[in-house]
Amino acid sequence: MMLDFSTLIAILAMAIATALIRLSGLVMMRYVKLSARAQEALTAIPPAVLMAVVAPTALMTGAAETISCAITAFAALRLPLLGATALGVACVALLRFLGF
Repeated sequence: MMLDFSTLIAILAMAIATALIRLSGLVMMRYVKLSARAQEALTAIPPAVLMAVVAPTALMTGAAETISCAITAFAALRLPLLGATALGVACVALLRFLGF
């Protein structure tokens, strides 16, 4: 498969645009003061994204994944994102080992 020059330019342009958009958000946040409610809403985003990624797998596979998804969901309410993810991975590994 050959990479066409115009395809390479398009990929590079999209990469630059993505980087600029992400950097502009970081720069703008220096000048914007968020309310306490907005900060709370932003802290709720990582667990919501985690569940959006995990839920389809949990609902379309076996019992081990479904049980682990439920455990991860409850853990995400109290634990940091990394802790909830690690707990979910450990649960699915254990349940698969046990034959669920």
